[in-house]
Amino acid sequence: MAGINKDRENPFKHNWFVSSIWLLVVCYVLYTFNAMDLSWGRINEGFGHAGNLLGRMIPPNFSRWSLLLSGLVESLEIAVISSICGIFISLFLGLFAARNMMPSWISSPVRGVIALCRTFHPVIIAILFVKSVGFGALAGILTLIVASIGFIAKLFAEAIEEISLKQVEAIRATGAGFTSIILFSVMPQVFARFIGFSTYQLDSNLRNSTMVGIVGAGGLGGTLFSAFQRFDYDFVAAILIIIIALIMFGEFLSNIVRRIFR
Repeated sequence: MAGINKDRENPFKHNWFVSSIWLLVVCYVLYTFNAMDLSWGRINEGFGHAGNLLGRMIPPNFSRWSLLLSGLVESLEIAVISSICGIFISLFLGLFAARNMMPSWISSPVRGVIALCRTFHPVIIAILFVKSVGFGALAGILTLIVASIGFIAKLFAEAIEEISLKQVEAIRATGAGFTSIILFSVMPQVFARFIGFSTYQLDSNLRNSTMVGIVGAGGLGGTLFSAFQRFDYDFVAAILIIIIALIMFGEFLSNIVRRIFR
């Protein structure tokens, strides 16, 4: 018995490899703090500047309400149009990317396209479209369509790959065609998740529609950027309040849609 206990490995034995990894992580964090000149002094100074900025933003200036309203409407239109188009395209791309429904010579290239759409941040894509089609809402719509495909098509494909193939085989045994198989065996299993993904993407596009305008792709972002350039901070506060209201509206709308299709 003593020999058996002696041979047992000590559960509290020190792991030098893990300790070395943690030591390297700590050293790297300290190095990055030093390389980027991060210090408590700079942070305290930043809090002081933030207090001055906040003081200049209060009270918000809503006198130019027509400019706010036009930017809000344009951001909302960009988000809705890009979400509808992006979700519609993603339904087909997600199906073609599902490896349990399509052969590899179809699913692999489609997965590559989806990954390519997900590679770049929406601001970078917006810059490319602004250079291609010019300033305005069209660049923003195209940007968010690409961003929607990169995110939601991947989720659609993964949801389809997790379905039970027993229902697919049962429908196929009746002699049904490919379209009937998708409608009566695949969609009933993933429809609720599709609704959840779609509402989340609409919410995401509402946020991004205000961000891409900073580089000239339409919406409230352009108005916000111009206000910052003019040091018009009370108007900046009004724009930020409108953006918050837009996001809250999107959250409210998403909750309603989820309740309907629950």
